[in-house]
Amino acid sequence: MQTRYAEIPVYVTKDGSEIRELMHPAVHGNRLQSLAEATVAPGTRTQLHRHAQTEELYHVTSGRGLMTLGECCFTVGAGDTVLIPPGTPHRIEATGTDALRILCCCSPAYAHDDTELLEDSQ
Repeated sequence: MQTRYAEIPVYVTKDGSEIRELMHPAVHGNRLQSLAEATVAPGTRTQLHRHAQTEELYHVTSGRGLMTLGECCFTVGAGDTVLIPPGTPHRIEATGTDALRILCCCSPAYAHDDTELLEDSQ
C-alpha cells in the first residue's frame, strides 16, 4: 500500500487540529496503527484531551510549539519526538510565526470515539 500526500484530503479532528491521514486501517488496510500529519496554525493550540486506549508519538517536522503533557509543559521544535501514553491529558500550541507540523503515530489507530475533550473549545 502506498499513499500520495497531495491526494490525501484534510479534515479537522475533534481536538481542533488540521489532519491529513497518511495511513489508517479504515482506509488503507493496515491493522495496528495510524500515521497522520497534524498542522496547528501559528498562535493556536489543540484542545486539552486524552485517549483512553491510544498511545501516540508526536514527531515535530517543522515549527515551534509548547507541549502540555500531563502536569508538564515544555517547548518542542523540528526533530523533537514526544511519547503520549494512553490516558495522559495533552495539547500542543504553535508558538512560532509558522505553522507547527507534526507526524502523529497512533497505536491502536486514531479514533474520534477514543478522544475525550477536557476543556471547551477556544
